[in-house]
Amino acid sequence: MTKKEIKLHPDEFDLECSTVWSFPRRGNWATHKSDWRGNWAPEVVRNLILRYSKEKDHILDCMIGGGTTAIEAKILNRHITCIDVNEEALERTKKSLEFEVENSSKQRIKKCDARKMTFIRNEEIDFVLTHPPYADIVKYSEGKNDEDLSGIHDIDAFCDEIEKVAKELYRVLKTGKYCAILMGDTRRKKMYQPLAYKVMERFLKQGFELKEDIIKKQHNCKATGFWVNKSKDYNFLLIMHEHLFVFQKN
Repeated sequence: MTKKEIKLHPDEFDLECSTVWSFPRRGNWATHKSDWRGNWAPEVVRNLILRYSKEKDHILDCMIGGGTTAIEAKILNRHITCIDVNEEALERTKKSLEFEVENSSKQRIKKCDARKMTFIRNEEIDFVLTHPPYADIVKYSEGKNDEDLSGIHDIDAFCDEIEKVAKELYRVLKTGKYCAILMGDTRRKKMYQPLAYKVMERFLKQGFELKEDIIKKQHNCKATGFWVNKSKDYNFLLIMHEHLFVFQKN
């Protein structure tokens, strides 16, 4: 198949310099698409890659999902390892990389559980960035799938498994380098559940230090009509932010 020649960069882009990020319009350059549920904005990925890595670094997204990170890594001349337990995500990522760039970036795509990345050597990775599922808010597998973290409803059980991911990420990341995780919160029985901070605690427990806590505004949630009325009727606020944690391995 002939690879596509397409626009590789946004029309306007400024590197974020504060702890509040807001991207009302989702990026539309390269092969980016917004139809994969739960994928993160390419503006988030581009900011992270530019700030926390350099050209020809080896970066890792251990839950590649819709392929956003892979696209930006290829454009920005970073080598990337992309893993996921979902075959559809891996095939989508491969397809999203069917465009030409004038650099030497390489992509390694592999089906793998982020809790057992045995094919990656100790301290092989220069930068980690990933967008895990928020427990079972969005499910990516049908039925019971022990590999898929999006099938876990219990928050403490989910955090137990995320801690295994954190341990592996600490192992594969080079000392002094960074690991960025985007995580949101949820509600259970009408009460707010600080899932993001629970996940943060597990990363700290594994030895990471917290470099940044960035608040990312959510713009693509359906915050009109039905849910607005529910918010008023039952007196709760709609969650419209996520936490983007940047950890460092020291």
